[in-house]
Amino acid sequence: MNDVHSAAEAPMETVPGSGIPVLSALDVHKQFFGVEVLHGVSLELVPGTVHGLVGENGAGKSTLMKIIAGVYRRDDGDVRLDGESVDFGHPVEAARAGVATVFQEFNLLADRTVAQNVFLGREPRRFGLVDIAAMRRSTAELLADLGVSGISPDATVGGLTVAEQQIVEIVKALSVDARVISMDEPTAALADHEVSILYRVVRRLQDRGVAILYVSHRLKEIFELCDTITVLKDGALVSTGPAAELDQATLVRRMVGRPISAYFPRPEPGTEIGDAVVEVRGGGNAQLDSIDLQVRAGEVVGVSGLQGSGRTELVEAMFGAAPFTRGELRLDGVARPIRQPRQAVRRGIALVTEDRKRTGLALNQSILDNALLAIRSVFPGRTRSKRAEIPGVFTALELVSRGPSQEVQALSGGNQQKVVLAKWLATAPRVVLLDEPTRGIDVGAKVAVYRLIRELARRGVAILFVSSELPEVIGMADRIIVMRDGRIAGELPADSSEETVLALATGAAETEGGAR
Repeated sequence: MNDVHSAAEAPMETVPGSGIPVLSALDVHKQFFGVEVLHGVSLELVPGTVHGLVGENGAGKSTLMKIIAGVYRRDDGDVRLDGESVDFGHPVEAARAGVATVFQEFNLLADRTVAQNVFLGREPRRFGLVDIAAMRRSTAELLADLGVSGISPDATVGGLTVAEQQIVEIVKALSVDARVISMDEPTAALADHEVSILYRVVRRLQDRGVAILYVSHRLKEIFELCDTITVLKDGALVSTGPAAELDQATLVRRMVGRPISAYFPRPEPGTEIGDAVVEVRGGGNAQLDSIDLQVRAGEVVGVSGLQGSGRTELVEAMFGAAPFTRGELRLDGVARPIRQPRQAVRRGIALVTEDRKRTGLALNQSILDNALLAIRSVFPGRTRSKRAEIPGVFTALELVSRGPSQEVQALSGGNQQKVVLAKWLATAPRVVLLDEPTRGIDVGAKVAVYRLIRELARRGVAILFVSSELPEVIGMADRIIVMRDGRIAGELPADSSEETVLALATGAAETEGGAR
């Protein structure tokens, strides 16, 4: 673990790549309601470098980030900017000092233009009036500095993609000459092709000498982008060191306290693959064509493919959310057309959707009410008996909360996902469709989801598992279905390499004689 260097008392000039920190957090402590959540955490941010901050949910990452941003006040320790102690009382105060934060939940006005959002509350004026031309011109220059050409200063923010809105947040930070930018899960809601856009922007920020604090659950990004990695666990500093001196196995072990061999658990003893529970023959609709697949009892079938390949459309069609308009869906060998989700639930099919906040949860309701949503909607007569079973489901899922009456919106992403899973487990499904079930949750919560998948398979549940993360598909699936352009491009065995899966997903395999 690297020691944090003592910062000089006088302001110092920080040069990109010099190793001299522009911002240092030294022995920072923080309590909430008498419980200490940060136990003397230190880190330093160097100009022109990306500093990764990783750890499970509850490790203290967000708390430390918010102390740096001026959202929270530290209880002890020091935060220094250019060697001088600072104590920001508000994010605006931090931004004025050159310390900006791009939070996971954007702070943008959807009905305003890009330029209006960038200069919100700081509009340039001429003769007492807002200088719209200057605002547009400055925004265009900032976008050009980042190498972004597809966003107009006059575009309405509500019409932009999530990735473009993320860039607007970064431009806002640069508009106040930010020398430190913290990014909280910046790719959590981005499609694959949008991630590369963010990568380019991060590299351009580095070239400008900006120090970047980068928080992400995606270890691939951490290793690809970060120069230094700090690991937190249970509010304490585990290690800080160069990314080049770490590998994924070591990083996971430091984050969760167990080896990576336990990351993708093997099938539970007694798991047997039986007959087909669900089968699609010649399925199609406006987005899908010629879908032929089956999922057997006790089997985990992974679905891979590039963004827009039809993965989400496949599970939505099987669930009746966007039903097949041609072909046949069979359950236990019998044709059972499903035209709406209620039919699917009644026939034992559950769908864990990609966006848990928008389509999986009622955020302002309690944990218990969310866990009973599907039962109350489809099987109201079972509500009383299921209510008694739910606490056992929460225990099995290792849900961390203050109790069943706590509002779901107050939970971490990983625990919110566990509530979604509890909602569907309450229906005792025979087929579980999982669309990106581990997106935006930490390593420990991912392992809990993987264990649940293995347990469901042991019980004979048929599982179709969609994921953008190839190691996840390869590590969990008994078979892999690869989609391309709304069709199944091919099927691969469980031990296939990432290169083989990608070749099929991109069509490269066809020029090489097909999948092997």
